[in-house]
Amino acid sequence: MNYSIPVRRVQQILSRASHSRILVVGDIMLDQFIWGNVARISPEAPVPIVDFERESFMPGGAANAARNLTALNAHTELFGVIGQDLPAEELRGLLTSHRIGCDGLVADAKRRTSVKTRIVAHTQQVVRIDRETREKLDESVTRRLLEAVQSQLPGCTGIIVGDYGKGVVTQPLLDDIKRLCRARGIWLSVDPKPVHRLDLSGLSLITPNRKEAFELAKMPDETRRPDPLTDTNLMAVADRLLQDLKPAVLLVTLGELGMLLCQRNQPVVHIPTIAKEVFDVSGAGDTVIASFTLAIAAGASPLEAAVISNHAAGLVVGKVGTATVTQDELVGSFRPGSWTADQK
Repeated sequence: MNYSIPVRRVQQILSRASHSRILVVGDIMLDQFIWGNVARISPEAPVPIVDFERESFMPGGAANAARNLTALNAHTELFGVIGQDLPAEELRGLLTSHRIGCDGLVADAKRRTSVKTRIVAHTQQVVRIDRETREKLDESVTRRLLEAVQSQLPGCTGIIVGDYGKGVVTQPLLDDIKRLCRARGIWLSVDPKPVHRLDLSGLSLITPNRKEAFELAKMPDETRRPDPLTDTNLMAVADRLLQDLKPAVLLVTLGELGMLLCQRNQPVVHIPTIAKEVFDVSGAGDTVIASFTLAIAAGASPLEAAVISNHAAGLVVGKVGTATVTQDELVGSFRPGSWTADQK
């Protein structure tokens, strides 16, 4: 069965986005990019020598999800833990420049601000260096973070929790956020990290990629098919996650195969990717959860939100580095022709 979203409807949804207020909670990072060229191999070891050209910094992790929201004109507040160091200062300046509210950042002298340094030559990533603290937050810092979130709930239309395995998203924090959202009818989206084995039941949206979905379901990924709807293992994983975790929406991202929209007691919908060229998948998951949540907050149906987030992801992977998409770019991606989705 084919579906399409008229351009006028996309414009209507995105115009409402400016009236939405989304809170983003989770592991915050500073993405550093070192750009250069490779013309020779080191005589010291079989590795390329990168001739430095420039460097740039971007908000990463949950901060990248927040950046995707403000790029689509949503009012956004960010909550997380940073160190008392120079990367934290750099990150605060970047967040302010991207119109991201950062009053919810909790500084902890015992932790270092997460920094991911990517060395890129000829648009290809050569190596990545991580500098971070991965230990779980102590109770006092978790309490300060939760109090900051709770103070900003009035007028909130959605919350995104970004778990990147750096220790900020703990079970007590997630349980309290779930409780607060349930009491106020606030949409709650989570980008999970299966290694944590958190209780992810009762959420509004979960957005695992294929690997994470199989890990969450505790099932082996033994076979793959080019048509996700005939991939019996993938369908079994989706069914198990829907039955065990009972999210309102399960959105499984499948890279070059697009994504699966799964809801209990409804047919699974496969949405093929619109990406024409893929330069960099860094941060594409942040784009998906941000654009889906914002579309829902702006009145879209889950199917409309999935299609919009699929278009947004298809646009950002065509850019180098952790990127965002604007409203004009997103609307423009719907103009050339209608998209199609396969339903089983």
